[in-house]
Amino acid sequence: MALLLDTHAFLWWVSDDARLTKPARRAIARDECLLSVASCWEMAIKVALRKLHVPGALDRFVHQQLVLNGFALLPIALEHAAAIVDLPFHHRDPFDRLLVAQATVEELKIVSSDDVFERYGVKRVW
Repeated sequence: MALLLDTHAFLWWVSDDARLTKPARRAIARDECLLSVASCWEMAIKVALRKLHVPGALDRFVHQQLVLNGFALLPIALEHAAAIVDLPFHHRDPFDRLLVAQATVEELKIVSSDDVFERYGVKRVW
């Protein structure tokens, strides 16, 4: 089963941050990994608010990291957006809700420190 990386998991992987757990590291190194366009959107907002710094332009940084790490970009499809309608409001973060929908529709596990994903029935690696 492929893995969907939560935004922080992606950033912690590419920066070799110690907050990324050993089980998460092993799974990322072993399995096919996807980064959602929703995470790119979230990072763009944080860069604009100066809450996140990346070297150079965000699009170039993300593209380079995808290539270097062998990750694929997961586009946002209409089916993903439509699946949000049926989600209970365990969580109100729009980016996380979209990741839940994508993980559900695409049958992906998610790599995240946030246990809220489990309340939606999404398998989480941490």
